[in-house]
Amino acid sequence: MKKENKKLDHLFEKFENQWDIEIIKNNHEERFVKKLKSKKSNWKRFVAIGIAASIIVLLSLSIFNHTPKKTEELQFASKETKQTDSIFTVLIERELDKINEKKSPENKKIIADALKQMKVLDADYEKIMQELKTNGESKQIIYAMISNLQTRISFLQSVLQHIENKEQKINIADEKTM
Repeated sequence: MKKENKKLDHLFEKFENQWDIEIIKNNHEERFVKKLKSKKSNWKRFVAIGIAASIIVLLSLSIFNHTPKKTEELQFASKETKQTDSIFTVLIERELDKINEKKSPENKKIIADALKQMKVLDADYEKIMQELKTNGESKQIIYAMISNLQTRISFLQSVLQHIENKEQKINIADEKTM
C-alpha cells in the first residue's frame, strides 16, 4: 500500500507544474444553473416533437395502408355448409400434419405422391367452390363438396395407414435380424 502511495506521490510531483488551473469567475454557479435549465427546456421540446412525429407516422400508416383483407373467403348461403366445410378442413389439416410428422427417407416417395394427389383433389375442390359461387347452393354442389372432402380425408387416412404398415414391417424385420 505504501508503494502505491509513493508511486502516486511521485506522479503528482512529476506533473506538478503541468496542471491546468483556472480561477472560476464569481457568477459561475448561477450561469451553470441557467444553462442547465435552458437545456432542459430544449430536451422537453425535442421529446414532445418526437412523440408527435411518432403519432403522425402511426396514424398515416394506419390510414394509408390499405392492404386487402381476406374477408371474402367463401360466401355460403347456409351456416351448415360453412360449418361442414370448416370441420372437414380442420380434419384434413390434421391428417396432413400427421403425414408430415412421418416424413423419413423411406416414406419420402409415398408422401410426395400423396401430396401430388392432394393437389389434384384440391383443384377439384376449387372448381366445386367456383361452381358454388356462381350458381349458389344446390344439393348436387353440396353433395360434390362433401364427397370431395370425404375423399380427401379417406385418402390421407389410407396413406397414413400405408406408412404405418410399412414402418411396422421394417421394425419386425429389424427385430428378426437381431
